[in-house]
Amino acid sequence: MRKEKDGLGAMEIDENALYGLQTARAAKNFALGYRRTNLRLIYAVVTVKKAAALSYLKLGAGREGVYEAILKACDRILAGEADDQFIVDALQGGAGTSTNMNVNEVIANLALRISGGEPGDYALLHPLDDVNRGQSTNDVYPTALRVAAIGLLRDLSDGCAKLQTALQLKENDFDGIKKLGRTELMDAVPITLGAEFGAYAQAIARDRWRLYKAEERLRQVNLGGTAVGMSDNAERLYRYEVIEQLRSLTGIGLAVAEYPMDITQNNDVFVEVSGLLKALAVSLMKIANDLRLMNSGPHGGFGELRLAPLQMGSTIMPGKVNPVIAEMTIQAAMKVIANDTAVTLAAAHGEFELNAFFPLIADALLESLSLLERTVFLFRTRCVELVEPDRERCLELLNGSYAFATSYTGKLGYGAVAAIIDKHRGDPEKIRAALEAALGHDR
Repeated sequence: MRKEKDGLGAMEIDENALYGLQTARAAKNFALGYRRTNLRLIYAVVTVKKAAALSYLKLGAGREGVYEAILKACDRILAGEADDQFIVDALQGGAGTSTNMNVNEVIANLALRISGGEPGDYALLHPLDDVNRGQSTNDVYPTALRVAAIGLLRDLSDGCAKLQTALQLKENDFDGIKKLGRTELMDAVPITLGAEFGAYAQAIARDRWRLYKAEERLRQVNLGGTAVGMSDNAERLYRYEVIEQLRSLTGIGLAVAEYPMDITQNNDVFVEVSGLLKALAVSLMKIANDLRLMNSGPHGGFGELRLAPLQMGSTIMPGKVNPVIAEMTIQAAMKVIANDTAVTLAAAHGEFELNAFFPLIADALLESLSLLERTVFLFRTRCVELVEPDRERCLELLNGSYAFATSYTGKLGYGAVAAIIDKHRGDPEKIRAALEAALGHDR
């Protein structure tokens, strides 16, 4: 064990641990047993630290060898060598300070080892004075969330494009299949199954475009603004250089915020992005539920579609197969909608120059992005691409209805058609014959 101390006292730390005193305290204070800070966010914070180290190395700041060691430590962390050292719960007080310190300490102690020193020997390389130089949690953490979110947004947008294509292929395949259209779950008018899938494709196309454009909202960062956007303790040359380095590392067209204090205190952009994720979740839920209903039966329901049988559906009813991927998709969508509420409430509770509840925004937003990316992939590959139509059943239900009657209202009038339906209700053939006779008499 090694002992570390600060103004609040001393603690013993496992001698093999790369984290330090501040992380150990945070792990104890926020022992919710919920889940650890999202690794995508951790890697994004490390990338910001790497950009800072590259900047200081270029500017000739710091003691010899310090920033070279920090860069090597960052690379090893980004390669996944220290994942188990990030131990702070995702939900934490302090607006993310504990996550920032967890990263600072792991980088510092790994850099110390790389340099031939021992973890905790901060006189040689310090988590704050060196790793966190010219930074604050309040500019590092929001910048890192933007970087992580943009990467996930790109993956999700690509996934939506593939789902849109899959739906459009089904639109073409099912173009000639006539079926009964329904409004409010009641017989309406004849449509084609292809048209139905075409409408689904249009909804996903809109979601895809909205998500693609959302990246623009996230590119402005407050890195270099430090505590409240006023650039306290951040040198001017560093502020410009660190953005350039971060652009190069991430491949993202990041821009310095025109008004860094705005980015520091206001989180409406994350609410906007979360709202777009909710819109996608709503589209997925609607489409999945439609497929689930059209698959119902196979003998006691609609039975117009056949979803792929993927697993046994009951422990008591032999032969029962459930629409499990559609049901999974609906539940994932519900979770994203719940996360949107969390993001909304957390953003609304930011007081003055900083939002104390930013960790909840980060956790909920990144979970929604990751969850949707996987959901879209599975929904496409395990459900949409495998769905098959039951042409005979579609035609049977269409012919068994009097949905065709609507086409006669233009010539005979609504009241006359309604009277014929009431007279022969339950017998589509008699309704059709009566309508044709009325139409012939009208001529």
